[in-house]
Amino acid sequence: MKAIIESGIKNSMSYRVYRALIDELAQRNSATGHNPSGVQIEFTMLNSRRMKRWDKTLKVSATARKKISQFDTKITWLVIAESWCGDAAHILPVLNKIAELNNNITLRIVLRDDNPLLMNSFLTYGNKAIPKLIMIEESTKDVLTTYGPRPSEAAEYVNRFKVMNGTLTESFKEDLQHWYNDNKGKNIFDDITEILHQLKSSSVCQ
Repeated sequence: MKAIIESGIKNSMSYRVYRALIDELAQRNSATGHNPSGVQIEFTMLNSRRMKRWDKTLKVSATARKKISQFDTKITWLVIAESWCGDAAHILPVLNKIAELNNNITLRIVLRDDNPLLMNSFLTYGNKAIPKLIMIEESTKDVLTTYGPRPSEAAEYVNRFKVMNGTLTESFKEDLQHWYNDNKGKNIFDDITEILHQLKSSSVCQ
């Protein structure tokens, strides 16, 4: 596992480089992945606009800032993503805001389809669901915990709909995007700050 983690980190990029990649792909009518479809290209163009908006408008509460600043262990956040993933476009800007507030957190992003061993090691109910955040202790490369592919409230929303309807419809997916827009990253901030608090309180980060 450590070899897979180290390979993933080696193949990863910073948030700034990832954002530049998304914008470039959008301008070229392309997408990440080995054989991007027309739908994936359309979503990459949409996600470029989404991320640009979130980068400018996301606000961090004073309570969240305090919790983030108290985390004092060097960790790497390795996020598995792709340019066309709608959830990633909403979640990654929030993770970047958090990482910017604490020098102990290094955010790196790796592409799913270029790193199959890494993705297969962090499946969600057997699926290659993204984005997937892997929190790694920097010195030992031990995996502390994971997060994703959706924030807790969105995950419950999705699970309830699947129980009732079997699969996600296009109209539901649109509703989910409205949920992200209305929530403005609050659920993600709450989830991640709680995880950081738990890690700081546990023996792994002492």
